[in-house]
Amino acid sequence: MIIGVPKEIKDREHRVALTPQVVKDLIKLSFSVLIEDGAGAGSYLDNHEYEMAGATLVDPSYLFTQSDVILSVNAPSEEALRTMKPKAALICFFYPVTEPNTLQVISDCGLSIFAMNAVPRISRAQKMDALSSQSNLAGYKTVMLAANAFGKIFPMLMTAAGTIKPTKVVILGAGVAGLQALATAKRLGAIVEVSDIRPETKEQVESLGGYFIELKGDDSMKTEGGYVTDISEEFLRKQKELTANHIKSADIVITTALIPGKKAPLLISAEMVQSMRPGSVIVDMAVEQGGNCELSELNLTVVKHGVTIIGESNLPSLLASDASQLYAKNISSLLLHLADKDQFHFDLEDAITSDSLLVHEGKIRK
Repeated sequence: MIIGVPKEIKDREHRVALTPQVVKDLIKLSFSVLIEDGAGAGSYLDNHEYEMAGATLVDPSYLFTQSDVILSVNAPSEEALRTMKPKAALICFFYPVTEPNTLQVISDCGLSIFAMNAVPRISRAQKMDALSSQSNLAGYKTVMLAANAFGKIFPMLMTAAGTIKPTKVVILGAGVAGLQALATAKRLGAIVEVSDIRPETKEQVESLGGYFIELKGDDSMKTEGGYVTDISEEFLRKQKELTANHIKSADIVITTALIPGKKAPLLISAEMVQSMRPGSVIVDMAVEQGGNCELSELNLTVVKHGVTIIGESNLPSLLASDASQLYAKNISSLLLHLADKDQFHFDLEDAITSDSLLVHEGKIRK
């Protein structure tokens, strides 16, 4: 089987799907690996390292026409997909709801696609869970961005000149990113409060030294794969009321709330931003899906009502070296679960295969 790894074309994307070490591991298993010239440059991986690992450097036109499977972070261009051989496969992050045209091209060309973001969150798939590995890094980087934009230090500091109070950080959402943000902010000395509509996260928050902002759930709440997928407007209203006072007194607010396949819930209104102290910072991790903050702007850092609002859409890419290292292990683990050196084994009775396979040889499954 020939694996192809193209250079990412998405704006602000610096990651690469395979690192030289993982290439070496795959070649030991009798796979062949083609790497587009310069594919690893954004992650500080040069061509020579890939060649030493046993990969062959090629131009993109050769890579797409010759590969049996393309491994990438994001979906390649529609033009490139049209040059792939029928029944070839693609493994990457892919969201059919937001990329319907690309989905149709994949179907029309008779290709198969496995979505990294659709890998089920079950114990035997943990090493394939790219959402968690990338969110972990994003949670860390979010605090670094906030600290850089905030005009004060995080810890309490007692000096002869006076005492500096610790920074108060409020995090909305206690998923992987939120918990890593909590842990990072605590290491820097901040007081951290965390809100999440899932009551089971309270213990996790408190185990990391955070204060849990508790709101009892209602019957409208539904969760799937660790995400809340359905919630009533009434519950969202109550949540906003509860968190409003915490946000008003916060120095830094980090929002992480996402609903798969839907617009991100609005958690911070313009009025809530206006209530915050000048010099405060908001980092909106959901900005690419519409944002949790009403005033955040995609891929921009803006100051509104004296509050700095950071809307970086691709946080893992800001840590491209580590992000690529983890992602390469995730995607290679999924590949080795799905295929051997000769072919894919489309075992639709297997949860990992069935959940991640969005299109099978041109037939759209979900």
